[in-house]
This record gives sequence, structure tokens and C-alpha cells, in this order.
Amino acid sequence: MFPFLTYSLYNTNDSGVSHLHVGGEKVELSDRQNKIIEIVKENGPITGEKIAEQLSLSRATLRPDLAILTMAGYLDARPRVGYFYTGKTGTELLTKKVKQYKVKEFQSVPVVVKENQSVYDAISAMFLGDVGTLFVVDEEGYLTGVLSRKDLLRASIGNQELNAVPVHIIMTRMPNITVCYANDLLIEAGKKLIDKQIDGLPVVKELKDGYQVIGRITKTNITKAFVELILDEQV
Repeated sequence: MFPFLTYSLYNTNDSGVSHLHVGGEKVELSDRQNKIIEIVKENGPITGEKIAEQLSLSRATLRPDLAILTMAGYLDARPRVGYFYTGKTGTELLTKKVKQYKVKEFQSVPVVVKENQSVYDAISAMFLGDVGTLFVVDEEGYLTGVLSRKDLLRASIGNQELNAVPVHIIMTRMPNITVCYANDLLIEAGKKLIDKQIDGLPVVKELKDGYQVIGRITKTNITKAFVELILDEQV
């Protein structure tokens, strides 16, 4: 990991101006930074030199403030044109950021079982992996099915021969499986979880003969993304 400072919006009042997170710590905007925002709102596009003139300061003095406000999303800059006010509230800035998250940034390691393994093996794998969904693959490693907690519970009730029942008998089969890809937007994967009322999705790579499972996205992954966004630190 390389050391660096991160800047992001932390909270806002009704005007959309309040706090930043700098390196994970809550920092209030200074009076000068708030004045800069007001100047850009009223006069944008406006150059850094013109902003400095209105504040009776040098351009060099304002450079750190302009950099922070631009990185935080309050201002936008165009070469040879100047600074613009983005016009976005804190909620809009957070929404924009979460819509840029990709599945591959938050996916977890998948837990898989072979389709000829027993229900007993699958229950053990789910328990040891501490997951709510198992992905079933064939001998070549291609996705053929999905097992949920409900599937395994249903198969276990009243059945004393769990070692004798292969998972391919009780699994949900292709093509009735909802999948996602590493480059999909995380928000799209979250919508699939809600629409299908399921706990997890296989992250797959499409090959000539089928889908290879390369990860999983769950409700926990989605929650982690939102917590990370709000706290502005890795969790």
C-alpha cells in the first residue's frame, strides 16, 4: 500500500457545504474554502487568479484549498477556462461515487462444491466457509447450479441419508441462475439480489463451454461498500 491522503465528502447541511474526510478524519471546511465556493457559485467559470483577487490573496496561497475542493467534488476545473461549481449536494456526490463501484472491487472468494458431492458435504462446506450460498460446478469446473440454505434445509428435514443424496438433485440449475460479471456495476448486482430475493450471486467469466466461477457478491459485500463509502476508509 502506498501512503496517500484521501479527500471525500463526509456530511452536508442544507446548502451542501459542511465537512470533508481527509485521510479518514473528519475536517470542517474553513471559512476561506466556503468563501471560495460562494465566489465560484456566483461567478463561475472563474480562474484561480480571479478568485485570489476577490479574496486579496495570492494564487499560490489558494492552491491547496482549490485542490481539496476539486478532489472532494465541490468544484470542477477546466484548463484555460477556470473553476465551476458542480451544483451537487452531498447526497448527490455520494450517489455518484457509489455508482462508479465495480463488482471486482468488492467480490469475495467463492465456495464451490462438485455436483456429485453429497448434501452432507455441502452442509459442511457451507458451515466451514461461513457462507449462505454455494456454487456447484461440474468436473471441468463450469457452473452448473447454486445451493442456498433453504435448499439444504429442505433436503435435510426427515432425511437420514444425507451422505447418499448428491447435490445435483436439489440444486437450482442453469439457466435459472442469476450471475454477474467482474466489470458490472456493484449497484446493478445489488439490484439483482433484491429483485431475485437471493443472498448471493456468482461472479463469472464466460468461456466457450460455460461459466467459470471467479468470485461471489453477497448482501454483506454490498453493505461493506456503503460502510466504506461513508467512513472513507477500508473496512
